[in-house]
Amino acid sequence: VQLQASGGGLVEPGGSLRLSCTASGFSLDYYHISWFRQAPGKEREFVAAIVWRGGSTYYADSVKGRFTISRDNAENTVYLQMNSLKPEDTAVYYCAASKYISNRESMYDYWGQGTLVTVSS
Repeated sequence: VQLQASGGGLVEPGGSLRLSCTASGFSLDYYHISWFRQAPGKEREFVAAIVWRGGSTYYADSVKGRFTISRDNAENTVYLQMNSLKPEDTAVYYCAASKYISNRESMYDYWGQGTLVTVSS
């Protein structure tokens, strides 16, 4: 049972990246998926969430209008499209799965290993 986050890298301010979160060993059906991030020297924070069915999404104020979370249940994958990236978006990004929709880390059962996003010129 594993979540694999990928797609991070180095991008210039104003650029875009798309992160992927793929499950192996279990189906993402019935799981709500969130992205969290942890910047150097800071606590991990909620970024975005998507419910398992129906398409409802939730975003932190800091990313609203710039990031889009989506899922492809047939591919067992969730995506985070990040546009208009800023240096303050630099962080390790983690995906997590829960039977409950929440912005609290403690509610999440499964975590990916994290993928580093660096926004710098």
